[in-house]
Amino acid sequence: MNLQPEREKKHIKKIINIFLIASLVVANVTIANSQTGSKKIILDDVIKNYQFFPKSVYGVRSMNDGVTYTTLENNTMIVKHSYKTGEVLDTIFNIGDKSLSEFTHFSNYSFSDDESKILLTTNRKQIFRHSFTAEYYIYYIETKLLQILSDTGEQQLATFSPDGEKVAFVRKNNLFITDLISQEEKQITTDGKHNCIINGAPDWVYEEEFGFSKGFAWSPDGKSLAFMKFDETEVKEFYMTIFAGQVPEIEENALYPENRSWKYPKAGEDNSLVSVHVYNLMDGKTSIMDVGQEKDQYIPRIKWTNNLDLLCVYRLNRLQNKLELLILNKNTGESWVMYTDENTYYVDENNYDFLTFLKDNKHFVVLNEKDGWNHVYLYGMDGELVNQVTKGEWDVTDFYGYDPKEKLIFYQSCESSPIERDVYSIKINGSRKKKLSHDEGVNRADFSQGFKYFINFFSSSTTPNVVKLFNSKGKLIRTLEDNNVLKEKLSDFYFNYKEFFSFKTSEGVELNGWMIKPPDFDKNHEYPILMYQYGGPASQKVMDNWDFGWNNYIAQEEYIVACVDGRGTGGRGEEFRKMTYLQLGKYETVDQVEAAQYFASLPFVDASRIGIWGWSYGGFMTLLCMTKGEGVFKAGIAVAPISSWRYYDNIYTERFMRKPGENPDGYDNNAPLNFADQLQGRLLIIHGAADDNVHVQNTLEFAERLVQADKDFDMMIYTNRNHGIYGGNTRNHLYRKMTRFIFDNL
Repeated sequence: MNLQPEREKKHIKKIINIFLIASLVVANVTIANSQTGSKKIILDDVIKNYQFFPKSVYGVRSMNDGVTYTTLENNTMIVKHSYKTGEVLDTIFNIGDKSLSEFTHFSNYSFSDDESKILLTTNRKQIFRHSFTAEYYIYYIETKLLQILSDTGEQQLATFSPDGEKVAFVRKNNLFITDLISQEEKQITTDGKHNCIINGAPDWVYEEEFGFSKGFAWSPDGKSLAFMKFDETEVKEFYMTIFAGQVPEIEENALYPENRSWKYPKAGEDNSLVSVHVYNLMDGKTSIMDVGQEKDQYIPRIKWTNNLDLLCVYRLNRLQNKLELLILNKNTGESWVMYTDENTYYVDENNYDFLTFLKDNKHFVVLNEKDGWNHVYLYGMDGELVNQVTKGEWDVTDFYGYDPKEKLIFYQSCESSPIERDVYSIKINGSRKKKLSHDEGVNRADFSQGFKYFINFFSSSTTPNVVKLFNSKGKLIRTLEDNNVLKEKLSDFYFNYKEFFSFKTSEGVELNGWMIKPPDFDKNHEYPILMYQYGGPASQKVMDNWDFGWNNYIAQEEYIVACVDGRGTGGRGEEFRKMTYLQLGKYETVDQVEAAQYFASLPFVDASRIGIWGWSYGGFMTLLCMTKGEGVFKAGIAVAPISSWRYYDNIYTERFMRKPGENPDGYDNNAPLNFADQLQGRLLIIHGAADDNVHVQNTLEFAERLVQADKDFDMMIYTNRNHGIYGGNTRNHLYRKMTRFIFDNL
């Protein structure tokens, strides 16, 4: 049954038939737009051999003194450097030492607060996007003693106590604490059970959509451990078949595949009941905290204040448009609301981790969008606004911290341009703003303890990663990585970089985009064009950053590759970002269709050969454009697409759409599933059979609709692969499949 309203059909048809009069505006091209070498890019070098992958500086940890830092080298060494001189001062840990033969590599490390011990992560096994199990080792720097944290099973989330004498961790849904002095391992909770109760770690949907994996926190004095308990009992299970496969091979699944299940709350369905508890190490008792009587709510974070007795709990309503910061007394469990952020649409979850309690115990810093742009605000602990720190018609996109000595806030923003990012400092009273980054493109910073130095990670459309060290005033100290080897390699190849442009739609909305032209581009020749997009809320694919890969390879083969960020994407304020509220897919599709029509108006584009592709939300957009675009697109590739928001998880979906019962038209009028009979052009759908995020159900149900509508299409399902579709030769096979499809059909 076709659920598309008549007025929307007429609107789409108007877009298809209109000739967009727009001008190409090329911007931000800082050097010559092409490399003039003679070599051609080989697909294997892009996808399989990573020949064009830039180097960086990894595992950076500032030491307490603020003048030295450590890096992780080759997953085998922790090396100490001087910020000022760059000199290697010491190799703090080297797995190659004969006395440390228990393991051959480690993937992460953390210091105890006094820097006398290191917690090493090894034998990591992924669970979901953020979560994993591992084996942890404690390394005592002075004595060079290495000991395993626990030999009674794999652990999760191992974390030093503030005094460095204990480590808390999760095992099989229960919390444990190991005393490093007595070597005693104590179990704190006992009710943990798979698909039922989780202590100290979030459930699947919290981890995926609130972006965290640790559900416990040590108090500043290390005498208490606050933790979250997830009761998943009423959450419905999703089942997924896991076959034997090959990489890795699961031999026990060879004859009878495994039927794996986990709790996955879809739009409108029940969530886990979340409670907050505090374990007292002194008396061994656990107290429950008062987070209110409402059960149908979210607790997306817990965080201790600088007061040893006060815990902060984030309380978010089901609609996600009202966030309250509760202050709880750990001794009594009583709570009160310190701060409330209410929004017409939804509260931006990307701001949750920026809450900062100042050491004066009188103030805190938060980010919100109360003036229509994302900015920094200073509040008193009584909840009263002191002042707005940053102001302007631009968004703060990252918050690095507060220096109490200089009274400076450090942050990242897109003030210069929506497609760029720069690093700034500003006085907490809003005065003396200073731009600390120098290069035009995308900059992000990693500050030292005490904010005396920062490492700046920079790239642009024409410059692969450059890592430089600056002081807090923005003065360059030295370059840590310039990727000159990669630049030299690239000089041997013949290709074009991204060119940026903007155009106005028929509704007068200006959209930003980029295009990559063939190396031997001839303005008098007509080229096919492949549009790449993602389009999800607050996302950005049109950025002046380094992004060299498959799109460049396709452009080399006499195609133009282009990308346009439509309405709903980030960097342009709340009104632009949230205008897709309650109708995901509608305006994004309109904008991609208009972008295609704009490209068709250019003299060097073959209007009969326009293609589109995307992954995840971009796959959803591809399906919509191929069904509701009424023939604008000749071919499309949808990788891991959503075919109906009714199939997706409730935290993400309801944030933008509310529950299906409250907004049925919003769900159904832009669900590709309901428009399969309108498919035009050649379509390739790709999905991982073990995708725990966007279930393969989306593709299989859509494919059934296509079959019953007598629509031809191509489909590729990858055995045991998750949302990223990788492992063994999988990624190489996937991109070769997509390449052949483009060459054959566009």
